[in-house]
Amino acid sequence: MAHIKLTEGLPGIRGLFAFRPETAKPLCELAEVLLHQPNSLSAADRELIATYVSSQNDCFYCQASHGAIAAHHLEGNETLVAQVKESPAVAPISDKLKALLALAGKLQKGGKHAQHDDIENARRQGATDLEIHDTVLIAAAFCMYNRYVDGLATWASQDLNSYRERAAAVATGGYQRIPGAIG
Repeated sequence: MAHIKLTEGLPGIRGLFAFRPETAKPLCELAEVLLHQPNSLSAADRELIATYVSSQNDCFYCQASHGAIAAHHLEGNETLVAQVKESPAVAPISDKLKALLALAGKLQKGGKHAQHDDIENARRQGATDLEIHDTVLIAAAFCMYNRYVDGLATWASQDLNSYRERAAAVATGGYQRIPGAIG
């Protein structure tokens, strides 16, 4: 049961957005820029970063919803999403994404855990300054989103099909629909 009274049936951050649409708007706009708008990193890669950070934070709702969106972008490859969550260093992904996920993993622990060598490793693997910036911001934003969702003890469906069903709409339509746009 959530710590505050939320609309029944709206899971995770969607219930929080319905509760306070004034704060939902900028949070949705940030997610739209980071995860949906055109970028040199694919939408799948950016959703994998969000999923990985959320899994490291043990936020079931965010890792399930963004994992489903990532899988949608990956033509339904839920196995790859699970491999990234389990061990990105050995997952069958590009070396650049491995380096960015390693950076995101350090940031999940705290901002000062990311070191110059982590940034240089990402650069050696082909990451641009924009991709490094956006990885850092995705990791930071999802630490915030995860703490927002779990800090107010929001409800999250355990039925993974409910996340799969919503994934296509978010993957194609983006994060601008309020309330409840994210995941």
